[in-house]
Amino acid sequence: MITSNNAVIDMWIHEHQNWPNFTWDVESLASKLADIRHRQGRLLGRMEGLGFEFKCEASLSTLTNDVVKSSAIEGENLNPDEVRSSIARRLGIDIAGLIPASRDVEGIVEMMLDATQQFSKPLTKDRLFDWHAALFPTGRSGMHKITVGGWRTIDTGPMQVVSGPIGKEKVHFEAPDADRLEKEMQAFLKWFGNGNDIDPVIKAGIAHLWFVTIHPFEDGNGRIARAIGDMALARADGTQDRFYSLSSQIEAERKHYYAQLEKQQRATPDITDWLSWFLDCLGRAIFNAETTLGNVLFKAQLWNTINQRPVNDRQRLVINLMFEDDFEGFMNTSKYAKLAKCSNDTALRDIQELKERGIFIQNPGRGRSTSYRLPDREKT
Repeated sequence: MITSNNAVIDMWIHEHQNWPNFTWDVESLASKLADIRHRQGRLLGRMEGLGFEFKCEASLSTLTNDVVKSSAIEGENLNPDEVRSSIARRLGIDIAGLIPASRDVEGIVEMMLDATQQFSKPLTKDRLFDWHAALFPTGRSGMHKITVGGWRTIDTGPMQVVSGPIGKEKVHFEAPDADRLEKEMQAFLKWFGNGNDIDPVIKAGIAHLWFVTIHPFEDGNGRIARAIGDMALARADGTQDRFYSLSSQIEAERKHYYAQLEKQQRATPDITDWLSWFLDCLGRAIFNAETTLGNVLFKAQLWNTINQRPVNDRQRLVINLMFEDDFEGFMNTSKYAKLAKCSNDTALRDIQELKERGIFIQNPGRGRSTSYRLPDREKT
């Protein structure tokens, strides 16, 4: 916003003379960036200590959340089981209960995996067009036919983000005109591909804001912007494995996310405030990842203990089943016998052995009410 002759004039960020020469206060962000880098290193170090199976499980869980939550930000609810199955199939991860996935799910999974698994490959116009086509396999957004695999055109009119009832709409943002898109995207892709001296985490924040401000497509810009951000973060981590989900944190803070975008898009190319919020949000995403992945870490720690004196195949099967999200209640002799397909006497012997080793903890109650659980996380 600028003033002229005491009149206030609204100006979008992309209308400023210095666009897109972004600036930011390096010193004010330095401590936040250092904290993020420390958190990333600590989390990656913990996950690196896991075996291959557990790393795959943790990455699958994170990628599933990333896809589901990125779509939820745009008001699209995907079936998490379909997403998980699609990712597992594409990555060759062997999981139980694979189910077919819809075209919409397959499309966004294809885009997200291309961004994160092929993070070192150049980001090009054709690659973005492929992503967009994957997001809209029918060539439609809802009931409306849209340009797929190409920039939005002049025919679509101004690209605005609006809210409110008809006649009382509030314009939150208006993107650059369609005739500017080729030049704008050339500049963006050249910058993203350059090996400049910007930290990849900062680059992720800039790329997110820059792309979503250009808004080059008729629909899907937010999801593609977040995929680009994830690509930059994968480069920062130097690994295909994903153990934290920025999209999950953005979805949890959706109101603040849109408020920060609008505030910056109404401001100048000094993006210190946006980057400050972005780093804070990313920090919370990494912190929360430790909770989200707690079950995987707990499972790995317990199996490390168990494998010092391995259990039999029946015991291994039942323990793994008890880790499943849909496992209900506690373990008892009859349930064990049914799951392991053995007699009650065999089940009882297996359970007693696991109890003596501290792998099963007996709950209060005796007789027919006798039941068992796995150790509490904080005590392993």
